Amino acid sequence: MSESIPHIQLHTPEAVSCSNCAACCCQLEVMLITDTGVPRRYIDTDDWGGEVMLRLDDGWCAALDRNTMRCTIYEVRPLICREFETASPECLEERKGMSSIYR
Repeated sequence: MSESIPHIQLHTPEAVSCSNCAACCCQLEVMLITDTGVPRRYIDTDDWGGEVMLRLDDGWCAALDRNTMRCTIYEVRPLICREFETASPECLEERKGMSSIYR
């Protein structure tokens, strides 16, 4: 008689991808420190006069498509967004903060 071995879901960085991400990094404040071509309609000014990505009343980046949870300006996204790598320690930390949406 064989015993069954329980399957355990391992949450490794390799498992993180755009297809299973809820874009929680799109709720962070994004400072614009270089010109990547972000359309003016997505730019706001912070309390200190710096340019940041506009966030809507729901807290999400204005450039985020709420239906697909994908960036609508990916090709011209800010430098900070380009450097915030999928499955990086920073990404995994932000995902922890949104644990209720991940299984």
